[in-house]
Amino acid sequence: MKPAADADMIIAGAGMAGVTLALGLAKGGLKPILIDPAPFETQTAESFDGRASAISLAAFRQWRALGLAPRLAPDAQPIEQILVTDGRSPGAATSPPGAAWLRFDAAEVAGRGEGDPLGYMLENRHIRAALAGAAADAGIEVVAPARVAAMEVCAGWAAVTLDGGRRLVAPLVVGADGKGSFVRREAGIGTVGWDYRQVGVVATVSIEHDHKGVAYEHFLPAGPFAILPLTGRRVSLVWTERRAAGGALKAARSEIFEAHLRRRFGPFLGHVQVEGPRFFYPLGLLLADRLTAPRVALLGDAAHAIHPIAGQGLNMGLKDAAALAQVLIQALRLGEDLGAESVLGRYARWRGVDNVGVALATDVFNRLFSNDHRLIRIGRDLAMTAVNRFGPARRFFMREAGGAVGDLPALLRGETP
Repeated sequence: MKPAADADMIIAGAGMAGVTLALGLAKGGLKPILIDPAPFETQTAESFDGRASAISLAAFRQWRALGLAPRLAPDAQPIEQILVTDGRSPGAATSPPGAAWLRFDAAEVAGRGEGDPLGYMLENRHIRAALAGAAADAGIEVVAPARVAAMEVCAGWAAVTLDGGRRLVAPLVVGADGKGSFVRREAGIGTVGWDYRQVGVVATVSIEHDHKGVAYEHFLPAGPFAILPLTGRRVSLVWTERRAAGGALKAARSEIFEAHLRRRFGPFLGHVQVEGPRFFYPLGLLLADRLTAPRVALLGDAAHAIHPIAGQGLNMGLKDAAALAQVLIQALRLGEDLGAESVLGRYARWRGVDNVGVALATDVFNRLFSNDHRLIRIGRDLAMTAVNRFGPARRFFMREAGGAVGDLPALLRGETP
């Protein structure tokens, strides 16, 4: 006998993509339940992960459509320009070195609202706080701290059992539970991927001079060194190093780390100093073999975890959330079974090709730029120069990075499904 449902879907993972999905579903008249090992108060602490995210204009439109803009606006730093440079030595991000540089400017892109930037930089803790407040206002049930300990899938329903013994039933289980996804594993969905043998060093850095909303991404032989503007005179550092050097930086005393950091920055932002803790993340690529299984859908890092070189990781998860919300809301209106293969297939077809394409593109970019091979360097510097001089190509890349290319879900256009 089919048991009574506790919700329309169970979302394992109350991270940024998972809660965005829940808000989109609730706005469309569906009832989600969120489950996460970390309560919101833990996720919003400064010590939780220290990261900041580059949010595409389309992804920010989604949050605006969900009513989050007033909560996010005070902490959202507009990205007005992006300067990409290529070189061998530290400190070269101070100015375009020779011909090997590329500049993107928000003013060049037609079709944006008056004064729209290329995107926004937001500290993850502020995003999580805004999402938590919106989820509470929407009356979305959040079960935390709790983990999914078992999952059962039947012909017309699915159930999860939490580590505390509570059992929840719904037509659909969504795995938004990160790279080590329990839902993905229990659904029998495999993965492909590899280790980059690189470490991402993340920290918030105070600066002396105004960053003017410019994001810098400088390519060095060990990997990209990104300086990303935050509100006030602060930037978010994303420093890619080979594993051995990353380990040495992790073990270094604060004064040694800051000496290396100042050498990398150079003088162009004046005196720089680390604020708060440093974080170190191993980097690799992970792609799920498929996005769906019977009564299961994946999104966010559970479906794809990529290199941070282009700042697209969270944006991919937010695209997943917008597409899945639209598919499920439309299924509700048509009276379809939310967990039916035909419904989930529409989501998989919508997001599958884009996810694989972006993941492979970041992989190629990382391999292309994280080396000092002479011929490769000459080729990529010529390509950067060509794109910089050819306006249509430059504008295409800006629209692509802004999430404005392709068949967009309604939420990414700033509309409700």
